Amino acid sequence: SMFGGIGLFSDDAMFALVSNDCCYLRGGNGLDEEFTLLNCEKYKHVKKQTTATVNYYDVTDLFESGFTGLDDLLRKSIDCSIKERKYQKSSASKRLRDLPNMQLTLERMVKKAGIDDVETFLELGPVEVFNKVRVAYGNDVDVKLLWKFAGAIDGVHWKLIQEPRKKQLLALCE
Repeated sequence: SMFGGIGLFSDDAMFALVSNDCCYLRGGNGLDEEFTLLNCEKYKHVKKQTTATVNYYDVTDLFESGFTGLDDLLRKSIDCSIKERKYQKSSASKRLRDLPNMQLTLERMVKKAGIDDVETFLELGPVEVFNKVRVAYGNDVDVKLLWKFAGAIDGVHWKLIQEPRKKQLLALCE
């Protein structure tokens, strides 16, 4: 894992960490309180001069004492980890500025035009987004914005958009 030790994964989501003969389960979503009540310590990752405390709890004593609720904690930890991983990979977790060709200034322009999230941006498409920005900022908005929006949606740099595609986009803006 990125903290040292060995990470255990389910559906591309890390739910456990084995380090220095101890086993840690990932917290989150109400699990933190359960782990704290069971006196499970958080994992501390020591790196040169800094120590990072991460959301993994030492369950070694619970395992060694045969704690009957450990299976339930394990299942909850796996479920929580998978859910969090799916969210991280979804468009809901992305900001507009995280899309290709977009930066903070373009994100602000798009938001001022009434488009607040990536999902709406993708649903509307480059032409509708561009038209909304033109309404908000006036018709003299640089046409490069249309290419940038198209590239953001297609996942490519705006300079790679071919001339036929540019003509098609422009025709749709009329």
